[in-house]
Amino acid sequence: MKRVLICGSNGLLGQRLALLFGYQNNYEVLNTSHHRSFVLDNHLFDYTQLDITNRSDVKSLVGSFRPDVIINAAAMINVDQCEREREAAWRVNAAGVEHLVEITRRIGAKLIHISTDYVFDGKSGPYREADRVNPLSYYGKTKLTGENAIAAGDVRHAIVRTILIYGAGINLKNNFALWVVNSLRAGREIRCATDQRCSPTFVGDVAGAVLNIVERDAGGLFHISGSEMVSRFEFAMNTATIFDLDRSLICPCTSVELAQLAPRPLVTGFVLDHAIRTLAFEPMNTMEGLRHMRREIDHVTLN
Repeated sequence: MKRVLICGSNGLLGQRLALLFGYQNNYEVLNTSHHRSFVLDNHLFDYTQLDITNRSDVKSLVGSFRPDVIINAAAMINVDQCEREREAAWRVNAAGVEHLVEITRRIGAKLIHISTDYVFDGKSGPYREADRVNPLSYYGKTKLTGENAIAAGDVRHAIVRTILIYGAGINLKNNFALWVVNSLRAGREIRCATDQRCSPTFVGDVAGAVLNIVERDAGGLFHISGSEMVSRFEFAMNTATIFDLDRSLICPCTSVELAQLAPRPLVTGFVLDHAIRTLAFEPMNTMEGLRHMRREIDHVTLN
């Protein structure tokens, strides 16, 4: 039986990983995050508090549990917050990863790390795994530093870059689709960029890809995303359609008009050939993913 440690298990992806691995019979799973309590405590999963920015805590806890696989879904992901709070972003997205690399090497485990399309500048998307990186934002730079620490760390690893993850969960900070739903349900007008194009990714697709990486003992770099390129505005309109909300409240605008603090790559998206071939990855398009999300929000299932 493989031992799996999940970091960041209270987040959107972390919750999905906890559910996916927790109901497999061949894994002993320890869920962790920097929070004192676990949002999925009704499932009776094993959980303990772990702040990956604390090197001694990482050494102690991970060294005691001695997992075969460490999955790092912990990150500071608010792009503008990372621009404002650079020291905090570095601690989580760069230094925290270095702590995990160190203990991974010491116990001979494998590290699976979640990264982002924001390591690219958005000038020549969609991107393959081997394409040149050039992050525009401080968030992107910290995530790339984390990637580089893993690649240089002499550990067995897989890095999963993904894009605009969306879905349902418990006590979540807003992801883009959830923000659209909550805003429109409250009758608020929202502005969405027509010139920011990417491939939004349903959270279940990312979690499934991570499980396949563990099951197949795959390694290296993988691009995991939804199957189609849409603008933020188009994705918001699709979300309103699936959730039967008022599309007239969604106003198209440009990135310049949004005046966001951190620069965004305008066109990313991924070429998925490697993941499809190696992991048998079957990505959803946005309408399929949003239908899944609606069923989950409507309490059909969260596992």
